[in-house]
Amino acid sequence: MKNNLSNIKKSKYYLDKNECIAIPTETVYGLAANAYSDTATAKVFKLKKRPKKNPLIVHYNSLKMLKQDCEINDLFNKLYKKFCPGPLTFVLKLKKNSKISKNVTNGKKTLAVRFPKKKITKKLLKKLDYPLAAPSANISSKISPVSKKDVIDEFGKKIKFILDGGNSEIGLESTIVSLINKPEILRLGGTEIIKIKKILRFNIKYSSKKKNSFPGQQRVHYSPGIPIRLNAKKAKKDEAFILIKKRKFSDKNFFYLSKNKNLKYAAKNLYKTLRMIKKKKFNSIAIEKIPNKGFGEAINDRLLRASKF
Repeated sequence: MKNNLSNIKKSKYYLDKNECIAIPTETVYGLAANAYSDTATAKVFKLKKRPKKNPLIVHYNSLKMLKQDCEINDLFNKLYKKFCPGPLTFVLKLKKNSKISKNVTNGKKTLAVRFPKKKITKKLLKKLDYPLAAPSANISSKISPVSKKDVIDEFGKKIKFILDGGNSEIGLESTIVSLINKPEILRLGGTEIIKIKKILRFNIKYSSKKKNSFPGQQRVHYSPGIPIRLNAKKAKKDEAFILIKKRKFSDKNFFYLSKNKNLKYAAKNLYKTLRMIKKKKFNSIAIEKIPNKGFGEAINDRLLRASKF
């Protein structure tokens, strides 16, 4: 993480040449490319083995640049003022004269956008003349990375450069809210729904029906590549057991998401724990019931998709 200015310059060098690099955000690490470039964004899909019909989230540094590409409204302004920069993604109407690559949107007239909070990434974005398309830096459907080491595990030397920003503070992807027609939540994530409701002052609901129309909607996603059993009361022999809080007794097969049932902390540790279990060569995972409230809703959403391996 030392010599950040030099690393930002190196990142810009590769991005300007239409290469893909990995960047840190407060949610997870992203596989970033010039969102205005067909060449660069095509490389994102190829590296991730991502279905081309699955759109990308675009990361912006400023409202000024966003307004060149998207139409904004009062609801956006309210949420932006409260939550940005941060783990909230907006689906907005794309302007006809936008320079966003059609690869990013799958030819649709909408765009998913967000403003990352990570300082080093904000500094990088300020130096660019374009926003960054940046889905999670992993092979499609697999566990999202929350550190530089995770990205290396996924891609090895296939990525030109990784901008190191330490561990991701939130550890889950951003919440996605659509502001097209009737507002709705399209993905649970790093911003709790209850906080969004308080700002909008009406009951906004979560919809998981629009498969592949927006990021994070695939049936199978966030998977460690081994079977997962949900709502387990105990583990089978030689099965990894993920627990929401620490127990007085321990076992080599036990993995704790938090010490005291802290759901925010548990969410931060989820991907790291799944990746650790995979590396320890377990053949299956049992997970005890997670309270379905607050960040627990996002955890359960990820685990449900991961369990459909």
